[in-house]
Amino acid sequence: MIKELPVNVACGEAVDFTSYEAKFKALSDQKRLQIMYELTQKGSVCVCDLVEIVDMSQSKLSYHLKILLDAGLIARETKGTWSYYELNHAEVNRLLSPELCCLFRKAEERPNDCCS
Repeated sequence: MIKELPVNVACGEAVDFTSYEAKFKALSDQKRLQIMYELTQKGSVCVCDLVEIVDMSQSKLSYHLKILLDAGLIARETKGTWSYYELNHAEVNRLLSPELCCLFRKAEERPNDCCS
């Protein structure tokens, strides 16, 4: 399986498909999408509150949060004994941006500002 192309012709940089694979696997689960949606709506949320919001045991929630953290889609801040989670808007916006679309367009179909 190809994990990396030598050069992304759109941006002139190497493409790491491994990181995209982790991000899209993280996005491919309904519960993780629900977690991300709740973080979008509520901002920074304590894990103790998130358990109730998504109606999930803390162990299952921790499993999903780790996948989202490892993919860089959420961020964690520890305050005392509690962890607070929030959406990594920059990373989510990057995934949904034209940058990724440019990887899968023919050169003649790319907009001039692709990957800017």
